[in-house]
Amino acid sequence: MTQFPWLTTVILFPLIASFFIPFIPDKDGKQVRWYALVIGLINFAFIIAGFYLDYDFSNPNLQLVESYSWIPQLDLNWSVGADGISMPLIVLTGFITTLAILAAWPVSLKPKLFYFLILAMYGGQIAVFAVQDMLLFFLVWELELIPVYLLLSIWGGKKRLYAATKFILYTAGGSLFILVAGLTMAFYGDTVTFDMRALADKDIALNFQLWLYAGFFIAYAVKLPIFPLHTWLPDAHGEATAPVHMLLAGILLKMGGYALIRMNAGMLPDAHAYFAPALVILGVVNIIYAALTSFAQRNLKRKIAYSSISHMGFVLIGIGSFTNLGLSGAVLQMVSHGLIGASLFFLVGATYDRTHTLMLDEMGGVGQKMQKIFAMFTTCSLASLALPGMSGFVAEVMIFIGFSTSDAYNTTFKVLVVFLAAVGVILTPIYLLSMLREIFYGKENQELVSHEVLVDAEPREVFIIACLLIPIIGIGFYPKILTQVYDSTTIAYTDRLRNSVPSLVKPSDVAQADPSLLSLTAPKLK
Repeated sequence: MTQFPWLTTVILFPLIASFFIPFIPDKDGKQVRWYALVIGLINFAFIIAGFYLDYDFSNPNLQLVESYSWIPQLDLNWSVGADGISMPLIVLTGFITTLAILAAWPVSLKPKLFYFLILAMYGGQIAVFAVQDMLLFFLVWELELIPVYLLLSIWGGKKRLYAATKFILYTAGGSLFILVAGLTMAFYGDTVTFDMRALADKDIALNFQLWLYAGFFIAYAVKLPIFPLHTWLPDAHGEATAPVHMLLAGILLKMGGYALIRMNAGMLPDAHAYFAPALVILGVVNIIYAALTSFAQRNLKRKIAYSSISHMGFVLIGIGSFTNLGLSGAVLQMVSHGLIGASLFFLVGATYDRTHTLMLDEMGGVGQKMQKIFAMFTTCSLASLALPGMSGFVAEVMIFIGFSTSDAYNTTFKVLVVFLAAVGVILTPIYLLSMLREIFYGKENQELVSHEVLVDAEPREVFIIACLLIPIIGIGFYPKILTQVYDSTTIAYTDRLRNSVPSLVKPSDVAQADPSLLSLTAPKLK
C-alpha cells in the first residue's frame, strides 16, 4: 500500500463520527443535524478526492487496495479495494447519503439516534462495495441491516413494526446463504482463504459451482429484489420516511445487483453460463409483473416501490447478456435508478408532508398550489419512464442492444425477451403519467384543500432535487462521463464470462462439433 488509505478512511470516518453524536449538547436536533451534514460532506469529499487522485480508469483491476491482518486465527483480514464495478456505487452511496441527511432536516423524534443510524449506515454501505474478504463481507452485510430495521420500526408509519420485521426476516434469512456459500468456498480445496481474489482463482468443480451460485443468488435476489422474494420492499417503502426511502431505493437495492456481478458472475463464471438464461427470464418477469402491479396500486409509495422492482429487472437482463454493452448498461442502470428512485421517493415524502395522504383517490388538482413540486415530480417521472435525454433511457437502450446482439442465445429467445421487456417499457409511462394526472391535474379536491395547507416546495427541497437531476440529465446527454469509469472492468468481466461458454470461444469449430451449444442454454453438463 503506497497511497493514502482512502477506502478505510471513508468507511471508518462516519462510523467513528457517529459515536460522538450522544455527546452533542442538543435537545431539538438543530445542532446534531448540522453535525451529521458536515460529516457527510467531508466523507463525500474524501471519496471524490481518493478516486480523483489515486484511481486509474483504464485499469480493470482492483485499485486503492488495502489489506491488514485483523484476526489471524480466523484468517480474517481487513481487505478493501475498488474497481470499475464498485467505484461508481461508492460515489453514489456518498452522494445519496449526504442528500438523505439534508432530506431528514425536519426530523424531530429522537434526532440524535436518527442521525447516528444514518452515519453508521454510511460507513456500512460503503464497506459492502469495498471489502474484498468474504467473511468481512458477510459481517458488514449483516451489520448494515440493523440501522435500516431501527429506522423503519421507530420512524415509520402505522404498520412500521410489521414492515421492519418483514425486512429483517427476509434480508437476514437470505444472508445465511452468503455465510454458508462463502464458508464452503473458503474451505474448498487444499487451501483455506477468505480473500475474494483467491476464491475466484480456485478450481471448483462445475456441479459444486452450481450449488454455490444458487446459494449466493437467493441472498442477492432478496436484496435486489427479484420475484418472488420481493414482497418486503413495498411494505418497507410503504412505511418509511423520505430519507430512508432515498437510502433504500438509491443504495440498498444496488447492493444485490453489485453482489451478483462481483460474486456470482465474477467468482463463479462457469456456473453463470448455466444460470444466465434464468436471470434473463426472471428479469423479464420482474419488469412485466412489477409494472402491472404498480399500475394497479392506489397507494403512492407502493406504486413507486413496484416501479423500482420493475426497473431492477433490466439489471438482470444486462448481467445475463454475455456482452460488454449489456453488462455496462446494467451498471449504468443501477446508478441511474439510484438517482431517479431517490428523487421520486423524496418527492413522495414532500407531497405527503403537505397532503397527509398517500391515496391517489384523495388527491387531485394539487398542482395548482404546489407548482414547483408539480414541475419537479413531472421531470423525475419522465426520467423514470426513460425519456430520451435522461440517464434511464441510455441505460435501458444499452441493455436492449447488448442483449439483442448477444451471440449466447438463439434468435427466438432474444426476440421473445426483447418483446416482453418492451411491453414493460410501454407500461411504465402509462402508470407514471396516470399517477401525475391523479395527483396534480383536474379539479382540486375541496375536502383536501380545506383541511391541509398546500404550500409549495421550499429552497432545501428544490436544492435536493436539483442535485439529483444534474447527474440524471448529464448522464443522459453524455453517458461517457460515467461509462468511461468502468468500461475497462466490464470488458474484463465480459471476457471471462464468455470464456466460460465454449460456444462463444470458438463459434465455428464448436458449432460444427455440436450445434446444440449455440442454443439458449449454456453447454450441457457432462
